[in-house]
Amino acid sequence: MDATQQAVRQQVRMRGRSYVAFVFSPVVPIVSWLEEIDATLAKSPGFFAGKPVVLDLSAVDLSQSAIAHLVGSLGERNIRILGIEGVDESRLGANMPPLLTGGRACAITTVEPQPKPAKPKDKSPSLLLETPVRSGQSIVFAEGDVTVLGSVGSGAEIVAGGSIHVYGTLRGRAMAGINGNSSARIFCQRIEAELLAIDGYYQTAEEIADSLRNRPAQAWLEGEMLRITALN
Repeated sequence: MDATQQAVRQQVRMRGRSYVAFVFSPVVPIVSWLEEIDATLAKSPGFFAGKPVVLDLSAVDLSQSAIAHLVGSLGERNIRILGIEGVDESRLGANMPPLLTGGRACAITTVEPQPKPAKPKDKSPSLLLETPVRSGQSIVFAEGDVTVLGSVGSGAEIVAGGSIHVYGTLRGRAMAGINGNSSARIFCQRIEAELLAIDGYYQTAEEIADSLRNRPAQAWLEGEMLRITALN
């Protein structure tokens, strides 16, 4: 049996892709033109980084060595030349970028961001509850502070992104600073809370000192410890 295997030649797959390139058109004296490039880079150091650049030499008459020196000077500024146009191919050395033809002009508009006028800082939003929060109710206000003019019943829940102020008895659960606001606080005129929490750190009713009960109190976060003290 002839086991000879014939090699199968696969075709090379090629895809087309177009890029918008910057075209540099140097003018004499080249030294002054390079100074303008330096001024641009001083304002925006990474402006040309990773962007294709074509060197159009149609406006100048440079020798092969002068072209090589110009390409090298741009390279020292981290400007890599993709190709050169507007010059006879005989003036391009073997180690220079290739000669490009057929490029079409297009407009490149650079928009500098305009500084926006400073706006006065808005006060953090807050929620005011003029009636008591009854047992079983759950009040969630993640945007800011919650103020209750009455009491918070047993089994009720207040959840706030900021601080919590209760101008009555706090019997239910109060959770402040739920969005990572460790500076939030909890205030109440009479503490009988089932649970107090700030930024995820909490104390339950069993952990609240008996000396604080039925008294005005405040809670705040000190490091990773929830502190509760009486209000004078």
